[in-house]
Amino acid sequence: MEERRAGHRGVPHTADLRVEAWAPTREECLAEAVRGVVEAFVDVTGVVDGDAGGGGQPWETVVRADDDEDLLTGLMDELVYRLDTAGEVPLDVRAEAVPGGVRAVWRTADVGALPLVGAVPKAVTLHGLAFGPGPDGWRCSVTLDV
Repeated sequence: MEERRAGHRGVPHTADLRVEAWAPTREECLAEAVRGVVEAFVDVTGVVDGDAGGGGQPWETVVRADDDEDLLTGLMDELVYRLDTAGEVPLDVRAEAVPGGVRAVWRTADVGALPLVGAVPKAVTLHGLAFGPGPDGWRCSVTLDV
């Protein structure tokens, strides 16, 4: 049996940021979606703990939702909120299931210390939102206003 892999990609979308992600598990798919969004607007290549203005500081949040699409939206809302209020961007995220949602542990960096490669996301949209299991694992699609 072939091992299923996780990944993400940006999808061309007029005046917005759109990302598709896939992974064997729901939580890995959420983490891939976060990575895809981040890579669309900032270059984190080669950044390690301590780089990028004190990056690597852990930040933990629990997102609860009634369905998987709301869970994806909630996690993206957290990303945008942290970016807006603290000027931090996740270098990486680890998600684990908790009752009614996920716990996300983020390793962050100062967004101002990293090279921008695209427009910074401002809000999550519901247009084209999708998240769920399939025969080859989990897949999601999310669009953010920039």
